[in-house]
Amino acid sequence: MDLVPAPLDAHRYGDGKCIALGPDTALCAGPGAEQAERWLRAELAAATGFRLAPQEQVEGHAIRLAVHPLVTEELGPEGYQIRVSPNGADIFGGGPAGVFWGAQTLRQLLGPDAYRRAPLAGRSWHLPVCQIQDAPRFGWRGLLLDVARHFLPKYEVLRYLDLMAAHKLNVLHLHLTDDQGWRIEIRRHPRLTEVGGWRERSMVGFRAGERRDDRPHGGWYSQDDLREIVAYAAERQITVVPEIDIPGHSQAAIAAYPQLGNHDVVDTAALRTWTDWGVNPNVLNVEDATLRFYEEVLEEVLEIFPSPFVHLGGDECPKDQWRASPAAQARISELGLADEDELQSWFIRHFDRWLTARGRRLTGWDEILEGGLAEGAVVSSWRGYAGGVAAARAGHDVVMCPEQQVYLDHRQAEGDDEPVPVGYVRTVADVYRFEPVPPQLREDADAARHVIGTQANLWTEMAEGPREVDYRLFPRLAAFAEVAWSQLPADPGERDLPGFQQRLAGHLARLDALGVEYRPPTGPHPWQRWPGVVGRPIDGPPPNV
Repeated sequence: MDLVPAPLDAHRYGDGKCIALGPDTALCAGPGAEQAERWLRAELAAATGFRLAPQEQVEGHAIRLAVHPLVTEELGPEGYQIRVSPNGADIFGGGPAGVFWGAQTLRQLLGPDAYRRAPLAGRSWHLPVCQIQDAPRFGWRGLLLDVARHFLPKYEVLRYLDLMAAHKLNVLHLHLTDDQGWRIEIRRHPRLTEVGGWRERSMVGFRAGERRDDRPHGGWYSQDDLREIVAYAAERQITVVPEIDIPGHSQAAIAAYPQLGNHDVVDTAALRTWTDWGVNPNVLNVEDATLRFYEEVLEEVLEIFPSPFVHLGGDECPKDQWRASPAAQARISELGLADEDELQSWFIRHFDRWLTARGRRLTGWDEILEGGLAEGAVVSSWRGYAGGVAAARAGHDVVMCPEQQVYLDHRQAEGDDEPVPVGYVRTVADVYRFEPVPPQLREDADAARHVIGTQANLWTEMAEGPREVDYRLFPRLAAFAEVAWSQLPADPGERDLPGFQQRLAGHLARLDALGVEYRPPTGPHPWQRWPGVVGRPIDGPPPNV
């Protein structure tokens, strides 16, 4: 049935027998299934042209959606069962999310044309007589979209939410601020978007190429835009986790409000939103006023995003300015800290306590381990597995997203045809072999339970628009989705890669119907290449660290 991600168990019956759907097909929902019913009705009505009456009709088959306590008990709230028989199709979920994921699978069963926005002439619609039972391996199945380096308009973010839902991913990590742009409206501090929301030009490729586009780039989301994104995601059982990066990756904010920077050692009034890529030396100062400023920012963030998690970055924060700053050194002395690493830990811990007091949990990159782990924080382990292993053994929850494995901005093949070749070669097969729980933790069941999920990250320095984002995400995101959802063997060598590749060939037709500009298996189309733009490839296989 070419299902992606692969379900726990699926069987076809009746020697390939199918049931036909038609104008008399009904769509019915029980309590708890209303969201899935709204979504499925809209999608199938658009693709088929059928009315899909809400009440069951004798003349035609019915699709019935319901939350069922036995499914809840056996498969959990995100689990589901599908039964297609001569009487119609039943989707039983362990909760609203389970019903929704079952509806996504039902759409796959109808074929690629079920993903179109208008009915095509001469099409007929059939469901195979079958039974499917399914549930996810991980509760956190995430995708990071970096909208700070290159802004994505709201309608594109909504499109990626649809694509995430189609692959049963349930966390959108929205990277909203960085040195190169501030993308969220903060009403008490409007210069964050007025000044930090755009830059004069952008680096094309990496620094060694000495190439600029000399074109202003910018954009930001109003608070109502973000509320719409959050509501749209919630209808698709997706949580949006906002990221406000501190204390590093903050030049856009410092350009808007120079008092936030280390003004005792740098002329922060001369800074502009950064036009380069890479690690920036300009970081936040550690004054009380800066803490208050970001508390005010976060107060507005919490009003927009109901997510229990708020990501505060904490990564790639050079300490040179703090070492040179009399104010930072005085703070270290005042607090009795050992060094600048502990100063960063103190900074992060402040916001950990602040968020905890408001019923939220801080999430940060694995640098938050340096100088002492913030209490209660969730670690996003990006510099390999080591940070996640250490955090899990210390009793902290972990999202595994190692750069060497699931940074999908990394190149997909060797050779000059790959546009702006970055990082390691990560093929579809490589992503499919990624295992979120490394051997060190599989030997420690208590620590392994702290791996609450996994996430693929798409950084957009080299992806200036949705066509480039599509190219870098797909079809690798389909492989990642199966790793995050399906009960695959922990040993990557035991995984059925040929079977996945066969199913993926059928899945590409769904992506075609959705208009996704993925990388073809044979290599990029001519218009997907970017000849002459210098990248930063890393030679050799990525280390498993």
